Amino acid sequence: MTAPARRAAYHVLRAVDSGRHDLPTALAEHRRHLPDERDRALTLEIATGTLRWQRTLDHLVEHFARRSPGRLDAEVLTILRLSIHQLLHLDRVPAAAVVDDAVDLTREARKPSASGFVNGVLRALLRQRRNLPLPPRPEVIGDRTAALAYLGVAHSHPDWLVERWLDRHGFDATEQWLRFNNDTPALTLRVNCLRTTLPDVQSALERDGVQTERTRYASDALRVVSGNPLALELDGTFTVQDEASQLVATIASARPGERVLDLCAAPGGKATAMAADMRGEGVLVASDVRATRMRLLRQSVERSGASHIQIVQVDGQGPLPFARVFDRLLVDAPCSGLGTIRRDPDIRWRRRAEDLPRFAEAQLQLLARAADVLKPAGRLVYATCSSEPEENEDIVDALLATGMFELIDLRSQPLPEAILPLLDARGMFRTLPFIHGLEAFFAAVLARRQG
Repeated sequence: MTAPARRAAYHVLRAVDSGRHDLPTALAEHRRHLPDERDRALTLEIATGTLRWQRTLDHLVEHFARRSPGRLDAEVLTILRLSIHQLLHLDRVPAAAVVDDAVDLTREARKPSASGFVNGVLRALLRQRRNLPLPPRPEVIGDRTAALAYLGVAHSHPDWLVERWLDRHGFDATEQWLRFNNDTPALTLRVNCLRTTLPDVQSALERDGVQTERTRYASDALRVVSGNPLALELDGTFTVQDEASQLVATIASARPGERVLDLCAAPGGKATAMAADMRGEGVLVASDVRATRMRLLRQSVERSGASHIQIVQVDGQGPLPFARVFDRLLVDAPCSGLGTIRRDPDIRWRRRAEDLPRFAEAQLQLLARAADVLKPAGRLVYATCSSEPEENEDIVDALLATGMFELIDLRSQPLPEAILPLLDARGMFRTLPFIHGLEAFFAAVLARRQG
């Protein structure tokens, strides 16, 4: 009988591979039927790990099956991928159990004629798993072909993205970045300073068996070392939020008494962080477009206890339903998400280079709408979780070219000292995994000119 976690992981991966769902949606759908928390955790581990290592796994499938992955039935390919991932990366799972479950899954997928093939491929790999046929690290770094083969195949990233990073940052930095993306990220919490303090939350978690440590850059963040805080009764004293994402709210520097708009606010992490910085004084409007995202936003705001946040749903097109009254405006723009590949491994396979101009055009259109509600001398905070210049500094330069804005050099602003190493030569916020150990986020602050 197939283990419940492996069966659930198979269905998660089929949903993602077919394009029916992204990874978080597929996980939510197929893990909810698992009563055992250990099975839910293993499903997550198998599904995310298989997606992280998908290109490497396909390379091995092609070698041991002696045919390209594209020639295999989609169901059989998924079973081979998740099984090889377990054999190579989850040593605590007995190899015999993995192979037996793979054969059973093949029959459950109504591919009984392929069960012997699946068994043979996995057993052939097991015989050679100490000496896998992967491209070696090149001895001569200047050998671009060898470098791309090693970085792309052995570290499981698409060539187009590897080439971009290789050209901008060089071989060593790119290799570090790819390794970072293939690591399992730690859980990071943001303490809700509207309700409590960081030491109090840390102590309360410790009493419940959850060990945490303070993070390097974000002042209200805790990194979970052991234990599961999400298994506790959540009381609004903390929320899950990546450290780099928390820093975007710090860069925004919302102040007590201001009128602040968070235009793309769901799921609400940055809005509630800015509300804490405002100490309950002033008005913060949090908005988004889709009803599903509005529900997430409303839940986050209610849990935070931030009484001065007003929630407004806006249309995806046309003028925003606000007057030109805002002192500060955060546009955490919809983007490629290429800076969050470590947490969202399916993004590396869903994105293409040709997507970037499309995102950039949408970002400029959104910023043009946003500018109409910003007061003269008001500050626009533009942020993305993208690593790519088309969505980051190129957008900033396009805004500056309109003559409507001037760039604020964040190095001259009263920001926490810990953030200063994250600012570039123009005073914009940029995190790089191979330098800072954070996901790749970007933010720039621009002031609207008078008149």
